[in-house]
Amino acid sequence: MILVTGGAGYIGNHICIELLNANYEIIVVDNFSNSTPESLTRVKKIADRDFLVYDIDITDKKELEKIFSIHNIDSVIHLAGLKAVGESVELPLMYYHNNIVGTLVLCEVMQKFEVKRMVFSSSATVYGAPRSVPIDEEFPLSVTNPYGRSKLMIEEILNDLYKSDDTWSISILRYFNPIGAHKSGLIGEDPKGIPSNLMPYITQVAIGLREKLFIFGNDYNTHDGTAIRDYIHVVDLAKGHIKALQKIKDKPGITSYNLGTGKGYSVLDLVKSFEKVNNLKIPYVFIDRRPGDIVQCYADPTKANKDLGWSAERNIEEMCRDSWLWQLNNSKKHA
Repeated sequence: MILVTGGAGYIGNHICIELLNANYEIIVVDNFSNSTPESLTRVKKIADRDFLVYDIDITDKKELEKIFSIHNIDSVIHLAGLKAVGESVELPLMYYHNNIVGTLVLCEVMQKFEVKRMVFSSSATVYGAPRSVPIDEEFPLSVTNPYGRSKLMIEEILNDLYKSDDTWSISILRYFNPIGAHKSGLIGEDPKGIPSNLMPYITQVAIGLREKLFIFGNDYNTHDGTAIRDYIHVVDLAKGHIKALQKIKDKPGITSYNLGTGKGYSVLDLVKSFEKVNNLKIPYVFIDRRPGDIVQCYADPTKANKDLGWSAERNIEEMCRDSWLWQLNNSKKHA
């Protein structure tokens, strides 16, 4: 039995589908702060499988202990957490409390019930402003915003936990920039309010829910002045979790892996790809850089390729096509 915290979110939905497709039994815990129960209903429909969902916050230790006492949980995929860089700069205490306290409570409960296998959702933001690209797992860790700092603190907590008890088996997955959606068009990135990520903003402009795209900065030292990121299809990212789950069953230890394509695309590259693939025009304007953002960031995914037998398979065109299909199927949302 696999417990998925934050399973109702964008990435969580896709991971749940891949888990169910691989014949795992799952339980989802989510407080629905940036997601809806409807997304999990759609996951059940796609996978044609049922599973239990608990509406709780992982900072609620008593409720979490109830779940562990009722179910025979083998491993945890820990995704629950706040994740907007800009918001974290404005509301650092909220991010530290939610992300760090939630993880501490989860680890305490896991320890109490002798469940010592975890796949943790970290982020490429732990590399801060990298000295060069591509980035491998041995790069020095430093952060430029409270969101990234909360992820780095959790990584350090998990490392200390393993040092104190080497029977733990932990896989830390450093995500680059997930975009795209399930090919069914039934699930995808569905943020509440104004999107903080680029792709859902692009799709909402394309469908007419927003007038134009605001691009943060056009004076970066890149080929077109806009920031460069490693965009990875969310289904590829989800499949990486299945590989990591298999890995932590082998033997105890703690290891970090980059989940990215190894290719960098600028904001304008992504906009132009979206326009070309979907035969659309996206109006945009440049505004000031966003606090906490960096110039460029893309992965060296060699370690995950070698150790996990995982690699990203879907290209930027598929990411853009699947994102638009999702938006077309959900065009009434956020109007």
